[in-house]
Amino acid sequence: MSPFPYQQSAQLPQNPLPVVSIGLGGIVHDAHYPAYAIAGFDVIGGFDIDAERAKMMQEKFALPALYTSLEHAIAEAPANAVFDIAVPGVAIAGILRELPRGTAALIQKPMGDDLAQAQNILKICHERELTAAINFQLRFAPFIIAARDIIERGLLGALTDIEFRVQVNTPWHLWSFLFPLPRVEILYHSIHYVDLIRSFCGTPESVYAKTLSHPTAPELRGGTRSMIIMDYGDNPRVNVMTNHNHAYGAEKQQSYVKFEGEKGAIQIRAGLNMNYPTGLPDRFEYVLLEGQAAPSWQTLDIEGSWFPEAFIGTMASLMRYVNGEAAALPTAVEDAIQTMATVEAAYASSAHGGTPLPAV
Repeated sequence: MSPFPYQQSAQLPQNPLPVVSIGLGGIVHDAHYPAYAIAGFDVIGGFDIDAERAKMMQEKFALPALYTSLEHAIAEAPANAVFDIAVPGVAIAGILRELPRGTAALIQKPMGDDLAQAQNILKICHERELTAAINFQLRFAPFIIAARDIIERGLLGALTDIEFRVQVNTPWHLWSFLFPLPRVEILYHSIHYVDLIRSFCGTPESVYAKTLSHPTAPELRGGTRSMIIMDYGDNPRVNVMTNHNHAYGAEKQQSYVKFEGEKGAIQIRAGLNMNYPTGLPDRFEYVLLEGQAAPSWQTLDIEGSWFPEAFIGTMASLMRYVNGEAAALPTAVEDAIQTMATVEAAYASSAHGGTPLPAV
């Protein structure tokens, strides 16, 4: 148990706004709607181009209304509704163009399929005067909220090292839409880690990266393994290492984020990635240096996990900002564009390759 109070949940809006869903796919089923139920957010209706899928979602989550088209959803939405958009990246811009001027929208990541699409999305949001945020929900996972609280208290001292390590066997067949895409692992998975690191350290000076597919899954040409180094000068060292093809049993699977500082460290097992989608329990451990005493790792009890609780935070932060209850919108499109720029740099680095060895 923690020897000090710590924050581990997102602050909820005093007056939650009604939610209108555009897109009712797997992420909405697994995370959006369960999270909103926990938070008490009122989803008043939804639309999906797959009418059969939409009907199933209505029956399972007791949706008050199903809309027959995007136009129907917009026409029926109250003026203060938040549009919860969960569609493939390439479809985002077209939806945003149709939203009423001044509307609030939470957009499922990524912010388009590349930086050019992200810049277009940002342009549309400004032209339509939309209050828009990207659903980079890992920032609001309970274990990350707790880690941020500890770090912001100065208990770790200045950060010297941040590392993500994912070595798992990911069931890519659950997301068949990814198979033909030229960008997969960094854009749809490691982007979470890139964004989270930016939330702690700001935008890096440069990026070194390599992403590649695996012989056992050549149809996933957009990559299933990546190495990303985000350059912040001498400190902190930042490294993201992912391998989604570790098909050798659960014993050696890993999924963790580690923060090291001058006075302590935190290591968190993000169990969701392991044995996905069932997952394993998370584990939050920390150590604080105290004089000459030998380092002693402690465990914090964390309530909730990445799925679904983190999805409360992104929607709550948008509602609070729209209501004037918060001065900043953490995952606003104006900030998310920098995450997309960092991802773009990672793909450019991967394409250009390393430095050739000098002749000997």
